[in-house]
Amino acid sequence: MASLHTLVILCVCATALCLPTSSLTEIDLDNGKDLDIFEINEAAGLDLVEGDILIKEGEDRNTILGEKYRWPITVPYVLDSSLEINAKGVILRAFEQYRLKTCIDFKPWSREPNYIFVFKGRGCYSNVGNRRMGKQELSIGAGCDSLGTVEHEFLHALGFWHEQSRSDRNDYITIMWDRITKGKENNFNLHNETESSSLGVPYDYGSVMHYSKRSFSKDREPTIVTKIPEFLDVIGQRMEFSDSDLLKLNRLYNCTKASIFLDSCQFEEPNICGMIQGDGGNAKWARVQRVKGVPQTDYTNLGKCKGVGFFMHFSTATGTQGDKAYLESRLFHPKRRSQCLQFYHYNSGGVDDQLNIWVREYTVKNPKGALRLIQKIRGGRRGSWELYHVTLDVSDKFRVVFEGVKGRKPSKGGLSLDDLNLSETKCPQYTWRIRDFTRLLATTPAGSETYSPRFLSPDGYSFQIGLNINGLKDSPNKIAVYFHLTSGPKDDNLQWPCPWRQASMELMDQNPDIQHRMNNIKMITTDPNETSTDYMGKVKYLWDNPKKVGSLVTDANGSKYFRGPSSGTSNYITHDRLKSRSFIKGDDVIFLLSLEDVTGLLKTKRPKIRDLRLEIDDRDAEKEPKRQMVNPRVLGPWT
Repeated sequence: MASLHTLVILCVCATALCLPTSSLTEIDLDNGKDLDIFEINEAAGLDLVEGDILIKEGEDRNTILGEKYRWPITVPYVLDSSLEINAKGVILRAFEQYRLKTCIDFKPWSREPNYIFVFKGRGCYSNVGNRRMGKQELSIGAGCDSLGTVEHEFLHALGFWHEQSRSDRNDYITIMWDRITKGKENNFNLHNETESSSLGVPYDYGSVMHYSKRSFSKDREPTIVTKIPEFLDVIGQRMEFSDSDLLKLNRLYNCTKASIFLDSCQFEEPNICGMIQGDGGNAKWARVQRVKGVPQTDYTNLGKCKGVGFFMHFSTATGTQGDKAYLESRLFHPKRRSQCLQFYHYNSGGVDDQLNIWVREYTVKNPKGALRLIQKIRGGRRGSWELYHVTLDVSDKFRVVFEGVKGRKPSKGGLSLDDLNLSETKCPQYTWRIRDFTRLLATTPAGSETYSPRFLSPDGYSFQIGLNINGLKDSPNKIAVYFHLTSGPKDDNLQWPCPWRQASMELMDQNPDIQHRMNNIKMITTDPNETSTDYMGKVKYLWDNPKKVGSLVTDANGSKYFRGPSSGTSNYITHDRLKSRSFIKGDDVIFLLSLEDVTGLLKTKRPKIRDLRLEIDDRDAEKEPKRQMVNPRVLGPWT
């Protein structure tokens, strides 16, 4: 059903709703402060090597070069019950990113001699490499539950130091020693080539392992100045792995392919990624750069680069009703039962021309392959490249088949495909495309909130995203994002306050290859016990039924509904970072949105095989977080 929802939403999301901000409770999980890992740890009173690295006195530092310090390709882990529920969801999402982009996998611990014990300590920290200590601690404390931060700490655990501690760093950055807080200078020490290795990869200003420009600053002035000025505001990103992060990790662990990535194709090469013209049709798909009428460019390049930019096109401008053409992918051998197919589709043909998505499955019973229809796409928004997600459900060897069918209505164009990605991941539930975003960025007043359409989660909760495109009035150079529950058609049959639903608000980096994207993701979880106090001093449950705790608002089409309180961040992404990647493409931005039931994360499953010594250690570790200070703005009572 998720893929069908996507088809519908693409038709209705052309224009965002710009409405005045209500007087509802609005919780900023970051308290308006954009704190990096090291600032979180410093506020927690931690004094760690390079800000977030655990090293015992006299411990060997030759981690990245010593094979004995590497983990197996599949890393055992335990998620401790001290972790906040939102943090658990973020950690599992980070594991999926590792699987999508590297050969590293993660599995629940089952008595392996060494494993990573993830718990809620006072901050965000890890050891470097596999220390072969049995239970190896990695803390995701209050304020550390962001995707980039979790990826950062697990990269430490996998064997990596910070990028700016490389032996060649002085060729690329200047350390402003006089601006560093007294006593913190040792955080800027260099590692020589016997301790660390660049693995033949150039210095990376965009690494998720790089310090930010004001790290350990005593006066908020930059302590790190990049020798190429354009990168001063790039260093310190905590969105996602950079390409260089991935290249180093894959080299260190001799990765040849990622475990859940299947394919990406932009049709730039004549072999069209091993795809073939399928049998049974009386027409063909053609690899073209433009067609008569539209589209005049592919989506990969949008006409920016001459001599490149190809896509696949099935013309319905000629021929007769019922003409068909089949484009089949190469063979795939899935490891999981579910896959997500993502692609762009341009419909310039007749209103009843149709694109059908099939899978051809090869089984013992059908060794030559049996076709199964997955989804029909007809109509939709015309005149532009539109993004689609289709959930497949295949466990045997298969091909993806795109079938173009000519309708009976007049056509001056046809059906076009570009930028295919196939992975064994879960498709987002909804797509919110904000068109003409460049103009909105230039004209929207600071403090003005833009609202998405309302969406319905798989179990019936209605929700909406609020976006401050030019931030709050005191931070106009940042985008703020907030999650709201809204009144919906199934409210009377739902549990209130809304229990343990995790919202994922994902600004898509529109790089055509899913493995090279650095999406900006914020995840928050509804805690049914969380309360807020309104302007009259009345205490309410934050995630109660919006009809009870929300405000009545009027939609752009005149319909009325209730919008509940919100939770989010005023530091979602800076305008500089927004423009540093392909977040804006063709003047549009795309959000991928989901609301998942994470009730199952409330209880952490203990390994079935007992090891008394380790269990005693675990119980001792569980006591530690209960003594720590907790940020009341961060969701989750499990402290």
